[in-house]
Amino acid sequence: MANRLVKWVLGGVLAVAVAGAAVLVVPTWLTLSGTPVSSTQVADDAQTRYPIVLAHGVMGFGYAGEGKQSYWRDIPETLRAHGAKVYVTQVSAFNSSDVRGEQLMAQVRQIMQETGAKKVNLIGHSHGGQSVRYVAGTHPEWVASVTTVSGATTGSEVADWLFELTKTKPWLADALLGLGNKLGALINWITGVDLPIDAAEAMKSLTHSGAAFFNQRFPAGVPEQACGEGAHVVDGVHYYSWSSVGQFYRATNLADYLMSLSSKAFVRETDNDGLVGRCASHLGEVIRDDYPMNHFQAVNQFSGLVGPGADPVGLFVIHAHRLKEAGF
Repeated sequence: MANRLVKWVLGGVLAVAVAGAAVLVVPTWLTLSGTPVSSTQVADDAQTRYPIVLAHGVMGFGYAGEGKQSYWRDIPETLRAHGAKVYVTQVSAFNSSDVRGEQLMAQVRQIMQETGAKKVNLIGHSHGGQSVRYVAGTHPEWVASVTTVSGATTGSEVADWLFELTKTKPWLADALLGLGNKLGALINWITGVDLPIDAAEAMKSLTHSGAAFFNQRFPAGVPEQACGEGAHVVDGVHYYSWSSVGQFYRATNLADYLMSLSSKAFVRETDNDGLVGRCASHLGEVIRDDYPMNHFQAVNQFSGLVGPGADPVGLFVIHAHRLKEAGF
């Protein structure tokens, strides 16, 4: 009982720190001037047959700030410099997998209409993994490939912890979810959109039970064996995933401190990136599940500060080349 109490206290401090720090950091983070590569095409090794569509995770956005900084810091610009056609989407910063999936599907439809493309390559980070799977499961004829990056295929133990808190310490859970809703509203304001925000629904979708319900309806690529691979191709759609492990790699990156705290919620998977377990991230063809990065660093956050040897931007270029070679 004492250990459980300690964990609750640590978790409470963690969640307050994450939510509070995010509210403080986001305005600065969004307006940081990046160092994107030149828009001049330097190669065509990432020139895929179909457009690449990026779908963000929770607390995410498309472009924001005076410098139009992306959630996918420098990744779209680098992919374009290597010949790819890339589209950055924006859905609710916090909401259920179904709501976010419908929002993404509308944008994919629009991208296909505007470009004349018959299909797209979908890449989703974190909760964006459910978004891209929703689109592929609903309209597989629109999709050449689905890739999840640090996706919570079988849920997140951090979401499980927060859901348990709604029953054991509802006052604290309400406060934390309320902070999430305020952060979502702030992201709406900064990015100039008016999307529905519901942190409680996001939490439920990312619990293991919420993910299991989603997987029953959208089973494509989900492994049948624990920590295994799922079907590589379903309904003509090729499924890929990659993820990372570890939390603290760069002392100058605030994300490393946040992920070190959030990792305290994990019981089943000690190998995790701070928000998603290594095995929980598996979907379809697993490219690799132990890159030395935390959950934020997987998409080059914050401010491109990642650990030694990590190259999150390069992984996207390599993957685009992989898609090109596969004819996608």
